[in-house]
Amino acid sequence: MSQSQKNQELPQYSPSNHVPLVSVRGVNYEKLRDLLATGKWKEADEETERCMLKVARREKEGWLRIEDIDNFSCEDLRTIDQLWIKYSNGKFGFSVQKQIYQNMGGTRQYDSQIWEAFCDTVGWRQRGKWLYWDDLTFSLDTDCTGHLPVGLRPQWVRDYGIKSFLAQRLVDCKI
Repeated sequence: MSQSQKNQELPQYSPSNHVPLVSVRGVNYEKLRDLLATGKWKEADEETERCMLKVARREKEGWLRIEDIDNFSCEDLRTIDQLWIKYSNGKFGFSVQKQIYQNMGGTRQYDSQIWEAFCDTVGWRQRGKWLYWDDLTFSLDTDCTGHLPVGLRPQWVRDYGIKSFLAQRLVDCKI
């Protein structure tokens, strides 16, 4: 598949998109919106995680289980994704990551080779080595489409490929 074909399949950004801050769990997304609007990507990634934990009612535990992803509110997931898409001009977002992952053959079934190739593509690994969260590029200047949000603790990204379950939830939610 050519690069232009891949780009056509990524979610499209429109500057006129107004993102309603919808939450069925009562999460206030104003801080996330404001951080993204001002290009504070690292703080926005931290806020994304905080919001996700709040939606899943896992703030005390500080991490999400597979069943939390499977039951994650579609409305909240859509709000988070649309905010990232809007303020990154379509470069970042969970739906961007989902398309890249699926284009590589990724499914809900964890496959370490596909997962590692995906992580190489989005820049979470370099030269076969996992990057620490603090070493990621929190800027639109990164060459890697889909680099953000991580939105989940790095050990989950590295060790379990939990994003494969998140990708399936995005499919289920039609995002």
